[in-house]
Amino acid sequence: MRQMSRSDPAPSRLTYRLERLMLTPVFRLALRVGVPFALAFGAAGLWFSVPENREAFHGMLADIRISIENRPEFQVRLMAIDGASVHVAEDIREILPLDFPVSSFDLDLDAMQETVVGLDPVRTARLRIRQGGVLQIDVTERVPAVLWRHAEGLELLDEAGVLVGPADSRSDHSALPVIAGEGAEQAVPEALALMAVSGPLLPRLRGFERMGARRWDVVLDRDQRILLPETGAAEALERVIAMDQAVDMLARDLVAVDLRLPRRPTVRMTDNATQEMWRIKQIEAGGEQR
Repeated sequence: MRQMSRSDPAPSRLTYRLERLMLTPVFRLALRVGVPFALAFGAAGLWFSVPENREAFHGMLADIRISIENRPEFQVRLMAIDGASVHVAEDIREILPLDFPVSSFDLDLDAMQETVVGLDPVRTARLRIRQGGVLQIDVTERVPAVLWRHAEGLELLDEAGVLVGPADSRSDHSALPVIAGEGAEQAVPEALALMAVSGPLLPRLRGFERMGARRWDVVLDRDQRILLPETGAAEALERVIAMDQAVDMLARDLVAVDLRLPRRPTVRMTDNATQEMWRIKQIEAGGEQR
């Protein structure tokens, strides 16, 4: 009898290797995730390789963005300004010419804030969009501290010497001290320090003049001046005030009190006072000769 051959039940070498791979977690993950992702990425890359398809996709994104930006909840319809005077508020509305309603996505708040702070009277500004579609602008204005007189006219400066704005007349700001002279706008803190110790002289005070961009003259009525030194000006002014309170020095016929040399203060008299002094001396000298 012929012996019948039976098939070998053992798997082939290729089948064995595939079964071993299927038992590997990394291979199963790559088969479930990597292959679909690669196919999808390849299909998308093939689709985007056509210029018409790219243009259509970008147009669809633009339409979606426009539809979102133009939704009512993102529309700004009003501008509210707090903390600013009427004139400053008008200037802000003029330099921010917004055509309401406007989408909040079209507003560059940082650039707008820099524009508002660029106004001379504005110290700080904070811009935000609050509920109800309102562009809220909170402004802190500079406070005028001195009136600066120069060749072009009058201007207001704050306590740091920063420009606040023009001034029409001295009478509109009678409570502020007047400064003038070369470099006066750069030494506003010094002028304010002198103002702080000028209490008894305030009724007669006309202003402070910067001399040679180095020191101050205190200008009083009756064309009197107090010439202060470069250093220790406030202390020197206090000494003059003390002498005036003791002997009414500034009530006399004087032109200037010179304290530029603190150890050798001098007094300059008017021409009439000088002539009267010489007349008295001549009379006294004549009396002695007799």
